[in-house]
Amino acid sequence: MRATFANVSTLSAAGRGPVAAVRYQAVFTAARSADRAEFLADCGKFEAEPAKEIRTRKFTLAELEEEERSMERPRHRDLTAHDVFGGPEAAEAGERLEQCAAACEDYAERVLAAPHQAPER
Repeated sequence: MRATFANVSTLSAAGRGPVAAVRYQAVFTAARSADRAEFLADCGKFEAEPAKEIRTRKFTLAELEEEERSMERPRHRDLTAHDVFGGPEAAEAGERLEQCAAACEDYAERVLAAPHQAPER
């Protein structure tokens, strides 16, 4: 479920000259790079959790709900909305978000299939 906002504001900023404009872009891009570094670290932590549950064969609905709640954090950290200049890590962040979503979906499929499988001996 995505939130819809009725009021949207856009801002336009320009430096007083080419040097100021370049500096503004560099400062803004550096801030987005820091955001992406944090995001990528969160993705790494998220991907480790379902992998652990699969290794230990812990396929419970409670665990699935926990994983889905954890997934909301990276999903809601859509940094593209704040990235005006397209920093160097943008593509990697997008790929990692897709990988996190795929890991969550894979775990969900395993949890939902578990009640229908014969117990291992």
